[in-house]
Amino acid sequence: MDVARQLFAKKGVANTTMNEIAEESGKGRRTLYTYFKNKDEIYFAVIESELERLSERLDEVAAQSIRPHEKVMELIYTHLSMIKETVMRNGNLRAEFFRNIWMVEKVRRNFDHEELEIFRKVYAEGQASGDFDIENIDLVAEITHYCIKGLEVPYIYGRLGRGLTDEDSKPLVEKVVYGALGKRGKK
Repeated sequence: MDVARQLFAKKGVANTTMNEIAEESGKGRRTLYTYFKNKDEIYFAVIESELERLSERLDEVAAQSIRPHEKVMELIYTHLSMIKETVMRNGNLRAEFFRNIWMVEKVRRNFDHEELEIFRKVYAEGQASGDFDIENIDLVAEITHYCIKGLEVPYIYGRLGRGLTDEDSKPLVEKVVYGALGKRGKK
């Protein structure tokens, strides 16, 4: 999969062949077809592996011993920065990511579900500690998740908070997030 990711990044999915993937990985075509029916399956596997990296990092953030309101901010910025890093690192794959957004969405389903669960847990933790005043944790988790997804493309292209660094934008984002979460003024 790493060889396929590199070829996809260099040449694009459409311009990469199963033969090239087999040759570059030192495997025979038959071996490749044992694991994958076609190039699209390899592409899905590459996207899934990238999303798994992101999911593992979000799990690490959620497991930190920090206050729930800090976790929410860390989760948001971790998600955005890792998506940007993944898309930028993958060269021509970046174009495929945006061109085939519905295919990527299909592959993302498991990741999206896991991310929703993380936000539900953090919001429940914040509700229990008195940091948040949330009437419907499930709905707020969904809204947060979809807001972050909606910010991915502007963040990747540097159109979000033009000229602001992440550090400069955090106080402004905190105001929006904490206002929506009904943060009770604790720090």
